[in-house]
Amino acid sequence: MVDKKSLSERDICSKYITPALTAAGWDLLTQIREEVGFTKGRIIVRGKLHTRGEQKRADYVLYHKANMPLAVIEAKDNKHSVGAGMQQALNYAEALAVPFVFSSNGNGFLMHDRTGLAVKTEQELTLDQFPTPAELWQRYCKWKGIYDEVARHTIEMPYYDDGTGRAPRYYQANAINLTVEAVAKGQQRILLVMATGTGKTYTAFQIIWRLWKSGAKKRILFLADRNILVDQTKNNDFKPFGAAMTKISKRQIDKSYEIYLSLYQAVTGNEEERNIYKQFSTDFFDLIVIDECHRGSAAEDSAWRDVLSYFSSATHIGLTATPKETKDVSSIYYFGEPVYSYTLKQGTEEGFLAPYKVVRIDIDKDVQGWRPNKGQTDKSGQLIEDRIYNLTDMDRNLVLEKRTELVAQKITQFLTATDPYAKTIVFCDDIDHAERMRQALVNLNPARVQESRKYVMRITGDEKEGKAELDNFINPEERYPVIATTSKLMTTGVDAQTCKLVVLDQHIKSMTEFKQMIGRGTRINEDYGKYWFTIMDFKKATELFADPAFDGEPVMIYEPKGDESVVPPDELDPDDSSVTGDGNPTGGYDDGLDGGDTGGGGRVKYVLSDVAVYVVAERVQYYGPDGKLITESLKDYTRNTVRKDYASLDEFLRTWSQADRKAVILNELVQHGVLLEPLAEEVGKDFDAFDLICHVAFDQPPLTRRERAAEVKKRNYFAQYGEQARQVLESLLDKYADTGIEHIEDIKILTLDPFKNMGTASELVSAFGGKSGYLAAVQELEQHLYA
Repeated sequence: MVDKKSLSERDICSKYITPALTAAGWDLLTQIREEVGFTKGRIIVRGKLHTRGEQKRADYVLYHKANMPLAVIEAKDNKHSVGAGMQQALNYAEALAVPFVFSSNGNGFLMHDRTGLAVKTEQELTLDQFPTPAELWQRYCKWKGIYDEVARHTIEMPYYDDGTGRAPRYYQANAINLTVEAVAKGQQRILLVMATGTGKTYTAFQIIWRLWKSGAKKRILFLADRNILVDQTKNNDFKPFGAAMTKISKRQIDKSYEIYLSLYQAVTGNEEERNIYKQFSTDFFDLIVIDECHRGSAAEDSAWRDVLSYFSSATHIGLTATPKETKDVSSIYYFGEPVYSYTLKQGTEEGFLAPYKVVRIDIDKDVQGWRPNKGQTDKSGQLIEDRIYNLTDMDRNLVLEKRTELVAQKITQFLTATDPYAKTIVFCDDIDHAERMRQALVNLNPARVQESRKYVMRITGDEKEGKAELDNFINPEERYPVIATTSKLMTTGVDAQTCKLVVLDQHIKSMTEFKQMIGRGTRINEDYGKYWFTIMDFKKATELFADPAFDGEPVMIYEPKGDESVVPPDELDPDDSSVTGDGNPTGGYDDGLDGGDTGGGGRVKYVLSDVAVYVVAERVQYYGPDGKLITESLKDYTRNTVRKDYASLDEFLRTWSQADRKAVILNELVQHGVLLEPLAEEVGKDFDAFDLICHVAFDQPPLTRRERAAEVKKRNYFAQYGEQARQVLESLLDKYADTGIEHIEDIKILTLDPFKNMGTASELVSAFGGKSGYLAAVQELEQHLYA
């Protein structure tokens, strides 16, 4: 008879839970997945280093078909009660949008039904009472209100599988499944809100694929607002549609295709030719998917709202990162409440999106204002209107060339100090400003421009040469261009995975546009070492973080003073300033061109080359795991984080001395955001992690590793061991003095120098009477070290 209490959690799974599932008819290969990690773990940034927090990992997820989850099971060992894992399982089930939740300790199951249709929400089941796949699917469909065969056929349609093993992330599967279910139930207006960088186009592809393949929707129109977005979509995510797909261009209509991609502008156009879409009959399309539906596209008077009205019998699905909610424009008014939302904050917390630091730089003339002398004229001899010019005027009504040079200088300093080839987007007020910024950056980087004239490029909608380089800028494998100056062209849909610096020298008042701009940097690319990015803000744009509508705060905000480096340090100064600034919300479209003016047409612009400017304030701040602003030093942050886990020194010492492996405690602290390496840089590299924590969190005087090792040697307790064992322990003590506690806890150390010269690992372990004797000796050594 097996003593269940002695079995590990894994043993309970393999001996009791998995057999119970297969006995109930669940297919081991296609319906049962074990150890499912469904988040990536938040990226924690401190200084120049980063680490990942804890992943969410479910013991079991059960599926009707691939990517269609039905149930979550949380397993515990038999020392726990049958329901011990339920709260954890409910947390996972909520994230995965799964209705059936189970907890087990190997004796049976506790089942929780989230549908609200069960007689009892929670009930205990024996191992042989686990529900069959058909039973749970039946209950799932009843919960979703899907009764007829046609609707069921639609929601059971498999995902597209390209054979590489690529599967949607959990939140993409949620969005796809909920949208397909809404369509199957006959909902005609559907809104999906997904943060920039979370894979909206791939999500749209899977939705369209499943609806098309099931026959629920036969002719589909996908609308985007930038040519590059349409091309990116056609060549990448939508490629599997192959010959069934076409792009509407040159205003020619061919009705033999099934999937149509188009620019908003291509189907609406100018007055005389705007009715191109009327060449299709009103019922030609039965599904229209509108990408970036916040960009004015949901406004009543939007040119192509006519398109939606014309094809009003079709189902309309709107995709957006930022639903517009203003008096005039409302995606929610048109589409209804989102069927699913995945925010910037969630994406960052779960490690799918890159966190960021903010460097805020205030320039004297922006903050204090500038007034012309009486009768002063600008470079072209225009008389300057006598008034005070401030931040709202800069680069719009007043151009101070030295200000542009100062901004370019700060960008150059930052890149020189971090990585001169880090992809950088500089958002300027208009095309004229973007061109001046390009010139200033070229003059400050002669050696780099000598290497390639494409080191700095202006990428704006009015100029073919620059626009042609957009693909190279986006491509991680292409080194050039490194710096792109732009105004509107790159605010949306430019998938710049390796962009590490986003510079805001543009007046932004619209939260939508602001989110779109910072979305250029939120993608992670591990192959190219892109885990986080920096926003450099010259026009107080980041004060939009204070707006309650913003849902993804930076890990750090930095405002350097005077000549200080623009690269964020680890020590921070708390400070804040009031909101100023003027905005230029996203407006209409100009066939994908930049929406900036070039200085003519109604707005007077004075250009001055001789007004001196200087930096008055710079600062950096972190945002912590809870989304709160951290304006404290690394030491203060460590102290507060450790004290959340351990209320007193005694509690920490007790936990430390009872832990079989100290590395487990250190890993937990790292997952809560404590970075021991930068802390050691600051406090002292010779201290043990234990001493760093006791010193910083509890004000204890620290001992170096060498001092601790010397204390142990004085006690001479090694004398109780035989010669070989004594030699091993002395070498372990030396190793500890060199590298710290984590390494000596790993038995593999016996295969390295100097141990391998003393004998094989098994010979060395037998000097302690076997493995358990060796591990006991290491624990005793640790007790002496921390006595």
